[in-house]
Amino acid sequence: MLHQDRLARIRTQMRTGNVDVLGLPPGDDLFYLLGYSPHADERPCYLLLSATDGVFLVPELNAGQARAHVDLPFLTYSDAEGPADTLKQAHDRLGSAGRLCVGDTMRADFLLLLQERWPKSAFVSGAHVMAPVRMIKTADEIALMKRSAATADVAVDAAFAASRPGVTETVVARAVADTFAAQNVAHAGAAIVGGGPNSAYPHHASGNRPLQAGEAVLVDLGGRLEGYMSDITRMAYLGQPPARYREVQEVVERAVRAGIDAVKPGAPLAAVDRAARKVIDDAGFGRYFTHRTGHGIGITGHEPPSVTHTNEMSMREGMIFSVEPGIYLEGEFGVRLEEIVVVTAGGGERLSMLPREVRILPG
Repeated sequence: MLHQDRLARIRTQMRTGNVDVLGLPPGDDLFYLLGYSPHADERPCYLLLSATDGVFLVPELNAGQARAHVDLPFLTYSDAEGPADTLKQAHDRLGSAGRLCVGDTMRADFLLLLQERWPKSAFVSGAHVMAPVRMIKTADEIALMKRSAATADVAVDAAFAASRPGVTETVVARAVADTFAAQNVAHAGAAIVGGGPNSAYPHHASGNRPLQAGEAVLVDLGGRLEGYMSDITRMAYLGQPPARYREVQEVVERAVRAGIDAVKPGAPLAAVDRAARKVIDDAGFGRYFTHRTGHGIGITGHEPPSVTHTNEMSMREGMIFSVEPGIYLEGEFGVRLEEIVVVTAGGGERLSMLPREVRILPG
C-alpha cells in the first residue's frame, strides 16, 4: 500500500523543484512508493501525482491485482479502447502542469502520450524528484539492506565452493543463482564470474571457459531481498598466488580502506573516489583503474549517488553506496573488491561481514 511518509517526502521535493505533476511508470520508483510494481508491458500504466491528488492509470487486465496494493483512485481502460480517454480524465482531474516530471525508466511511447495530453508542459527527468528522496535510506531500509547483504555473503561462499579447475564460469554463476533461490532472494541477473584473463574485464559476461589452476577468479554478484539489492565483489585464487597478484590485491585492499575512511557526513562524495584513486595512482596502476569508485544502491542496483572525483555532492547520513576500486591488467588478471557502505554519524559502515582477503582454493 501507499507509503504515506514517502509520499510526503516526494511531494515536498515536488514543491522544491516546482514540479506540478509527477508521472511514474512500472518499475523501481513505483515500488519505492507502493511496495508494489505492476506487470510492465506495452500497455500504458502510470501513477500520476499532483500536490494534492493522485490517480493510478492501469489496463483493465491488471487492475484486479493492482487494487490489492494501491489505495488511490483508479482509471482503467480496455485493450480495445486504449488509454486516450482515461488520460483525458487524468488531465481533467490533476489539471495543467507547468513542469511535469516523468520517471527515468518510462518507455518513449508512454512519454509521448503524456506529452500529447499535456502539450504546454515542460517535461523534466524524474531524477529531479525521486533521486533526492530515495538516496537517503530510512532505518528500516538500512536494516533490510543489511539482511540483503547477508544473503550475498552466503552466495559468495557458494561461488567459491563451486570454483575449481575444469568448472566453467557459468557453473559457478549457477551455484550463485541456486543459493539465492534457497534464501528466497530474487537473483539480480547472472553473477559476473571471471576466471584468469576474464577477470580483467569489469563487466565480463560469464561464459563456458573452464577455470584453470594457477589463476585468479573474480566473483561479482547481487540479489534482491524484499525489493532491496545487495552487491559484492570478492577474489579467489586457484593455488598459491604469485607475488605480482599479491601486490595488486594489496593495493586494491588499501584503496578500499582509504575510500571507506573518507566516508563522512558533510564531506563531498568526490573525496571517496579521490582517496581510493590516489592509492592506486601512487602504486603506479592508475591507468588500469578505469571506472568510478562507486554507485548508489537500494531498490535499484545502480542508482544515485555516483561516486566520482567530480561529484561534489555532500554525503548525508543514510546514503548507501559501493566502494569498489579495481585494477585490470588485460591478458593477465583483474582485481576488484567491493563493499556496500552506509553513511553514519561516525563514518562509513560496511554491510558485508565477509573478509576481503583473497580466498586460496585448491589448484
